[in-house]
Amino acid sequence: MTGYNLPLHLGNVMFTFSESTLPGKVIVLILFASSIGAWYVMATKMIQLSRARTGSERFLGLFRHKSNPFAQGTRVPESPLNVIYEAGCRAIETEGSQALTMHQIESVRAVVDRTMADEALKLEDRMGLLATAVSACPFLGLLGTVWGVMDAFGGMAASGAATLSAVAPGIAGALLTTVVGLLVALPSAIGYNLLTSRIRRLSVQMDNFSQEVIIAVQLHFGAAGE
Repeated sequence: MTGYNLPLHLGNVMFTFSESTLPGKVIVLILFASSIGAWYVMATKMIQLSRARTGSERFLGLFRHKSNPFAQGTRVPESPLNVIYEAGCRAIETEGSQALTMHQIESVRAVVDRTMADEALKLEDRMGLLATAVSACPFLGLLGTVWGVMDAFGGMAASGAATLSAVAPGIAGALLTTVVGLLVALPSAIGYNLLTSRIRRLSVQMDNFSQEVIIAVQLHFGAAGE
């Protein structure tokens, strides 16, 4: 008795794709384009977040080892902390006073907090596209499968042929959309979770640094009263 073996190689995939209906082929192509987009987002975000993490560590080392962190500029352009720091420095210069009042310090705090929120949005940029790929691609693949199976059984009913060989190619083509949808969604889900964890860590770091900047402003510029 011989076993049944059908290895899933490129020839099988191309044959299965050719047996798909037109809607199934369109869905597979959409999923393929979504896969390219998801991998591009994951790759670029991973590079961006890695640079931001290493840059922030280097920036914090420079910032915390100076007796007066506002005495001279500390530049690490790839770090979001550097952007927050420079926004705070510009706000202090705008106030134009060596001894800031509580109202002026609150103005500096508002600038720092606003800049931190802007940097957090930059870190989260395009993550919505990745989340869409995670949630939508499996359902899109399932839609293609259900549609293809309906067409396969509809064709079987119309032709009157009830043999497995008559409907198997069409069903295989229909199932291809679910396979492709899962192949897009699974790496996207893993990448989304990893990136979200890194973004959350950087966001907490930015929030802590913002508080550290305000404390440094209060220590080095004081509060002359209202």
